[in-house]
Amino acid sequence: MSPLLEKLHAQADVFIGLRRDIHRHPELAFDEHRTSALVAEKLQSWGYAVERGLGGTGLVGRLVRGDGKRQLGLRADMDALPIDEATGLGYASCHAGVMHACGHDGHTAMLLAAAQYLAKQGQFSGALNLIFQPAEEGGGGALRMMEDGLFEKYPCDAVFAMHNMPGVPQGQLVLREGAAMASSDYVTVKLTGVGGHGAMPHRAADPVVAAASTVMALQTIVSRNIDPLQMAVVTVGALYAGKANNVIPQAATLEISVRSLDREVRTKLEERIKALITAQAESFGVTAQIDWRPGYAVLVNTPAETAFAREVAMELVGVDRVTLQGPAVSGSEDFAFMLERVPGSYVLIGNGDGDSAGACMVHNPGYDFNDANLPVGAAYWALLAERFLV
Repeated sequence: MSPLLEKLHAQADVFIGLRRDIHRHPELAFDEHRTSALVAEKLQSWGYAVERGLGGTGLVGRLVRGDGKRQLGLRADMDALPIDEATGLGYASCHAGVMHACGHDGHTAMLLAAAQYLAKQGQFSGALNLIFQPAEEGGGGALRMMEDGLFEKYPCDAVFAMHNMPGVPQGQLVLREGAAMASSDYVTVKLTGVGGHGAMPHRAADPVVAAASTVMALQTIVSRNIDPLQMAVVTVGALYAGKANNVIPQAATLEISVRSLDREVRTKLEERIKALITAQAESFGVTAQIDWRPGYAVLVNTPAETAFAREVAMELVGVDRVTLQGPAVSGSEDFAFMLERVPGSYVLIGNGDGDSAGACMVHNPGYDFNDANLPVGAAYWALLAERFLV
């Protein structure tokens, strides 16, 4: 074990307790008031200059040391999810219908542990900007912080973030150059026809049949309009229509999720989905109202910063515990917007695999962040800061 890891292991219990306190008191997007206040108090006590209120409940802790000119950004997310926790843990959520089911409690605790070490023992010269972001879970908190002047107030030469990954051995660090996480777009389609009696369908324009046909037709876009070597997902997650078996309803509604790992593919998907839905509706004599809501961008890790992050990872845990070019992930992440403004890289840390508790997937009522990752993640941030700010 490296000396730095030993130091972070020695203080792990304190931050495990902090992580579990945050876990017990989860807060949804833009409502992270308690968490934000806790983070601010800790940072200020260690000597960081703290600005709160960026992006609503976001904050930045800044520590400047020496005469170095480089400026580094490290980001952690703070929000929870609207899920009823089913872990049965002693520190389970005390708020019904809200839980840390994605590990943001752990991400926050890892960066705080690194913050304390860097303030008290860190050897660096330059400006360290610790970004604690609200509303990653669909709220676009990264954009809100940027709209509030995040990078104008706190310029960064590079910015990095970390997320835990169930299914990967605990503590394994996974990096990837290029497109690493998918874009996400959300579509609501309302098909409006003419309602009527189920026994006399010829006197109606049935939106249910049109919706069923549209669901099936949408599956051909990925298989027939997108390059087979490119990644794309079109998922119809919900179909709402009618309440009785003998009534043809007036309307049917589809909820669709669209993802890709390429900007051009993303554009092509939007074009084809809109055209196909419109044509399907016309063929069944109904009308289509399409509400397309752009979500998160493709997350693209820049080459130089990813190469640097790899070197830090291998120095910390050894080459055997580092995946140099991991697979892309079809999930989405609003850190992508920060990477459109500032070069950087997004690293994954394994939460556990096989039959271990850490293998439970995120966004699941039984999920919990693996506390064994706290010293590893904190040491990674500390070493990255010391190697970058020289």
